[in-house]
Amino acid sequence: MLLVLTVLGLTIFLFVFEIVRVDIAAVCIMVLIGLLGLVPGDQLFNGFASNAVISIIAVMIIGAGLDRTGVMNVVAGFIVRVGGRSEPRVMGMIASTTGVTSGFMQNPAATALFLPVVSRISARLDMPLSRLLMPMGFCAVAGGTITMVGSSPLILLNDLILTSNRSLPPGAEAMQEFALFAVAPIGIALLLATLAYFLLIGKKMLPDEEAKRPAAPGRTKRYFAEVYGIDGDVYEMLVTVDSPLVGMRIAEAESLEGAPLMLAIQNTDKPRLAPPAEEMIWVGTVLGVMGSREQVGEFALSHHLRLQPRLRTFGNLFNPTRAGISEVVIPPGSRLIGQTIGEARLRQRFGISVLAINRREEIITGGLREQPLQVGDCLVSHSTWRDLANVARDKDFIVATDIPKEEQRPQKVVHALGFFALSLGLILFTDFPLPVALLTGAVGMVLTGVLSMDEAYGAVRWSTVFLMASLIPLGYALEVTGTAAWLVQQALLVLGETPEIVLQVSLAVLATAFALVMSNVGATVLLVPIAVNVALATGANPALYALIVALATSNAFILPTNPVNAMIMGPGGYKVRDFLRVGGLMSFVYLSVMLSMVNLIY
Repeated sequence: MLLVLTVLGLTIFLFVFEIVRVDIAAVCIMVLIGLLGLVPGDQLFNGFASNAVISIIAVMIIGAGLDRTGVMNVVAGFIVRVGGRSEPRVMGMIASTTGVTSGFMQNPAATALFLPVVSRISARLDMPLSRLLMPMGFCAVAGGTITMVGSSPLILLNDLILTSNRSLPPGAEAMQEFALFAVAPIGIALLLATLAYFLLIGKKMLPDEEAKRPAAPGRTKRYFAEVYGIDGDVYEMLVTVDSPLVGMRIAEAESLEGAPLMLAIQNTDKPRLAPPAEEMIWVGTVLGVMGSREQVGEFALSHHLRLQPRLRTFGNLFNPTRAGISEVVIPPGSRLIGQTIGEARLRQRFGISVLAINRREEIITGGLREQPLQVGDCLVSHSTWRDLANVARDKDFIVATDIPKEEQRPQKVVHALGFFALSLGLILFTDFPLPVALLTGAVGMVLTGVLSMDEAYGAVRWSTVFLMASLIPLGYALEVTGTAAWLVQQALLVLGETPEIVLQVSLAVLATAFALVMSNVGATVLLVPIAVNVALATGANPALYALIVALATSNAFILPTNPVNAMIMGPGGYKVRDFLRVGGLMSFVYLSVMLSMVNLIY
């Protein structure tokens, strides 16, 4: 028990202070548990074959298949057609649609799916994006509780219940696993409460960007000039024989004082965008740059560059129908987190030039190559729309700008919807285990060409998979060594006789606090064994207490530490105080409705 408590303390420390990435920390903890012999060696890696892990992999693949077929185009068109120009109606339709969708895939995946849709609707209807994204994100979180596959804690819950059943005292009744829609009444109530909150109260607290920025996001010059300070037009400069730029690399030229943004180059071959940092500049090189006329003119004069009167070389490349400025978000689990922009080699690998970074409350425009990427960073980038479409398919990015290009496989929409419906049917009307039913839909999408096998692999966020699988042994160690029961005994000795509702509120608040400073998966693994033992010690229903923890770890509205909040923060232009103001009251509403519904049903 002492060893388990030590490992538990180390886990909390690593998760709270993020000395290493949470998935790396989880794998280290799993290995440490094996080295200390806290879990038998033949059971240490059972998490990788658990129902929860296989289910989450299948859900990610199914979500990617629906995205690839362009279903969201149809959804956007329907919302614009039915919602009209009424902000409450459009907000309600977006939020409710996202919430229901989130019930059948991971809520970060649902948010990523709808982010460009909301951007598109905002641009079409001239509505501030900040008025739409937060309701969408919060409803995605609430909607994830409609089914047992909508959020990682709920997917994990049944496996934790099975683990707890093996450690129940003699004579205690084993807990039953929750069916797919067992939590639907609770999730629907939470989604409706979230919608009502924004339509009645929350809309008054949402930031109104009307006065400080235009409503339409995306590729408008005014938007990027006002929000990021990116101003001016595109010009061509010819490098003369007297220029000090001759022999320099692009990275060196960009670091010169007063240098404009360098977006394109032509040496001896054909002109191209996003020149690599190592690209050499020679006599006769043509540079495509962006800046104000005064800035570009002064730079050309002081560095002996010939400013061309019009776009001769890059006219086709800079055509708005072919290229432009976009916003790209770094999601949780991205492999680029921790790398600098220079190390990530975004120009060479993806064809995008980063012009600025929106990081929480800070706009960064200088020294970009040395900036390490963080979760939720919103990169303002320039690229061709073709390259941006490729970026949108990469799981390391979320493109928040509407790409003027049709989705790849709209002809496969029937196949995608058919296999999605097949998975639901197998879950609802047969006795097949949940992962078998979900994998049927995922494999069907691959076999019918909705996704290639490589795309299916790419759709899986392996950091989430390893995080979940690696923490399962810790929950098992808490149970089998009696550590969870001992912690509960000590807590009850301090609390004495406590009403059941007080214990439930305490567990829910504790789970909420843990989820704000560490992953909701980690909080669930740590607290479910404790919740089960609290119920056993007080004669309550252990399954109900375990469910309270799994639902409460989704109550992460207050800070942008939640993956969904991190994704919407940059594109929505939100500040931390916006989440504190709007999310604080939302957290109280969430806990109140959740505890009321759990006790009413169970």
